[in-house]
Amino acid sequence: MRICVFCGSSAGNHPVYVEAAQQLGTALAKAGIGLVYGGAQVGLMGAVADAALAAGGEVIGVIPRHLVERELAHEGLSELREVNSMHERKAMMADLSDGFIALPGGVGTFEELFEIWTWAQLGHHQKPCALLNIGDYYNKLIGFLDHAMNEGFIKQPYREMLIVASNVDTVLARVQAYEAPKVAKWMGANQR
Repeated sequence: MRICVFCGSSAGNHPVYVEAAQQLGTALAKAGIGLVYGGAQVGLMGAVADAALAAGGEVIGVIPRHLVERELAHEGLSELREVNSMHERKAMMADLSDGFIALPGGVGTFEELFEIWTWAQLGHHQKPCALLNIGDYYNKLIGFLDHAMNEGFIKQPYREMLIVASNVDTVLARVQAYEAPKVAKWMGANQR
């Protein structure tokens, strides 16, 4: 089994974010779960990879060539796959992974999570998607998602499809136990 971790190329402003990335990397390796991530050596990306490697885990990085050339690629991974574009990166990360966890991050992390969660809603995969809400980082996003559901723009089964946990043990347990809901994406006009 492999889990893809989306996270920041920055470490953020609070040590709790790096600590969580290290805990997640270590926990994945100790559970025999491979790590797939964006391939960089910086920020939370480097922290999760270094921790998984230190604990003896498999770590596969997927990075666009233009970022390798800027010397951001991690050189000590089990495997580093170079691709031509961000689109190829996301597709390969999805293909290599059995589930997805988002640590804190910025726009790129949000975009990756929302795209993979959308693919799940559309039935392109039945893999778990999770937010690791360390230090309440995602509280406002979670509140907004609930608001969108209450306003009728996200169906409840799809909102519930996104796992939310505030610690590494809980998120891993819920990702491993995940069963995709069986719901139809499009409702008829009389089913709203």
